[in-house]
Amino acid sequence: LAINQTGYAIRFNAAYMTEETENKTIHTLISLLRSRGEEWVDKLPIRLSAAGKYEFIPGQEKEAAVLKSKDFLNVNPYATAEQCMQHLTEKYGCKGYSAKDARDIVSVRYNMDRSWFSISLPYTFAESVSQNTVAIVSENSPALPGVDIKVTAVRKYPDGSLLPHILGSVGAISKEEYDALHETKGYPLNARLGKSGIEKYYEDQLRGKDGELDVNLAPDGSVASEVVTKKPVPGNTVHLTVDSRLQKVLNASLAQNVQGAQAYGRQLCAQGYKGSSSGHGEDCVAGGAVVLRVKDFAILASSTYPSYDQNQYAKDPNYYKTLLNNKAKPLINRAFNGVFTPGSIVKPYVTLAALQEGAITTSTRILANSVYRRFADSGFTPHSIGNYGYVTANFALMKSSNAFFYEVGYRLGITKMNLYAKRFGLGVKTGVELGESAGTLAGPAERSAAGGSWWDGNTVEAAVGQDDNLFSPLQLATYCATLANKGTRLQPHIVDKITDYTQKKTLYATKPKKAADIGVSSSYQEYVKDAMHSVTKGGTAASVFKNYGIAIAAKTGTAELGEGNGSDNVTFIAYAPYDDPQIAVAVVLSHGATGKYSMQVAKDLFDAYFFGKTVDSSGNLVMPSASQQASSAASAG
Repeated sequence: LAINQTGYAIRFNAAYMTEETENKTIHTLISLLRSRGEEWVDKLPIRLSAAGKYEFIPGQEKEAAVLKSKDFLNVNPYATAEQCMQHLTEKYGCKGYSAKDARDIVSVRYNMDRSWFSISLPYTFAESVSQNTVAIVSENSPALPGVDIKVTAVRKYPDGSLLPHILGSVGAISKEEYDALHETKGYPLNARLGKSGIEKYYEDQLRGKDGELDVNLAPDGSVASEVVTKKPVPGNTVHLTVDSRLQKVLNASLAQNVQGAQAYGRQLCAQGYKGSSSGHGEDCVAGGAVVLRVKDFAILASSTYPSYDQNQYAKDPNYYKTLLNNKAKPLINRAFNGVFTPGSIVKPYVTLAALQEGAITTSTRILANSVYRRFADSGFTPHSIGNYGYVTANFALMKSSNAFFYEVGYRLGITKMNLYAKRFGLGVKTGVELGESAGTLAGPAERSAAGGSWWDGNTVEAAVGQDDNLFSPLQLATYCATLANKGTRLQPHIVDKITDYTQKKTLYATKPKKAADIGVSSSYQEYVKDAMHSVTKGGTAASVFKNYGIAIAAKTGTAELGEGNGSDNVTFIAYAPYDDPQIAVAVVLSHGATGKYSMQVAKDLFDAYFFGKTVDSSGNLVMPSASQQASSAASAG
């Protein structure tokens, strides 16, 4: 997923540079790199316009303010780019050069000063240069005093779009990071370190230890000798639980179905369809999904849409700006940090809580018609799909009757309902190694903290996954896996093990960690799981899974977001096989409106796990031949 490749950086070594030759060396080096199409570090917020005038670069106002500050030029905050360049040209002795060359030299000198360039701290002029450029620079070394080539380990991602939110990024150390890490861990000013994801949370493991070089100077300031006093130590290797093929399928399917939901919604809008006051999915632009292995809660795949390419993110500032300005916010890890109103997928845990607490029994029959009338005198009459008459919980789960669960929620009460929700990992952090959202569990305490009040009408709404409930796809997958794992919740994890650099010695291996037991009898659990299986045979998921080759247990969800807040969320949880659970899946399409699209994501994932579905070179989801499918099913079992 991530590898270190040999790279080459061009550095300036103060021990070999003289003030008299500095500008000439920089000018020569820039000319060499420009002729080769190479780039170098350039953070000066000033450019030369087409008219030959200096101007500040739009979008770099903060850097321009630093340049003008008392810590650097100490000029008026309203100073123009021309005035700043005049100060810089004088400061760095660049008179006599053309406007373009002066700007380029000043930029490098400015960066050198900002990086505290000194004998003990070389300056990196350019990174990731080609071997051909290295050869040319070496050939011209007599004209480039103080310029050397450093062999570096460059982080590369073979598929930069596969798992960007999980792997994270590496970047230059900030002032705050330097202040915190220099004394305690010896990080230099030019250090690069993990900024997000695995790169950040496992920085101490991934980062090696720098070596040390003693440089002895002659009386004239030249280098007399160099001695390696401490050899560098490479960092360790972090192995993830992610299955790259499943990850590719999940990425492709999530993207296709978000786009499919949006296209379908737009089609309905174009046809003037009025079936929903909230929208038809035309505003669906995002989603998230997580797949867990039931036996140990290892994360086999985690996908967020929209996403981005890590390699382009690392090298292209304009690409980063595009991502920041994208209203769909592709930099957010929706699978772990996105929280969504869940809808009816909460009904299995509400049923279990009600059964265990005696609010209902397996034979209790409750009126499941289109309107719930307990609070009719107060004007609160929430609606429900279907007029089924008096039904049991099994049937109500299969058909997802809101009216039934309004009454169950009322009888159970919000305190007990939320007690079981937390046992399933909802409204609390799961304990995964990376950053995550705790979500929101609707209830009196949460409402009071927000300055509001709670009444029984809120409780019945919470029982169908509405009100203030907000959960992440990771939490929903954990909840589903707990159902499949006989009521034992484990801590989900994405790190499988840590080995040394050679990958021959295991330093740490993740073991399943118990987080909670739901405290529900096995007979009630089997009752609810049977109902979830019925969902796929004659219930709300039958359109996709009725004739599927593997027995599935599932629950669908549609979450209303309130008038003016866009189309409904569609959610889906499922595990398979029903009678011998191996994997659990949770899918959320924000504003997806139509449930078939969230179900299709799960189906594609099951196809991949059990029957070998994959993604071809064109990005299409493809099923293997019948014999290959049989082989995949056998290996999965």
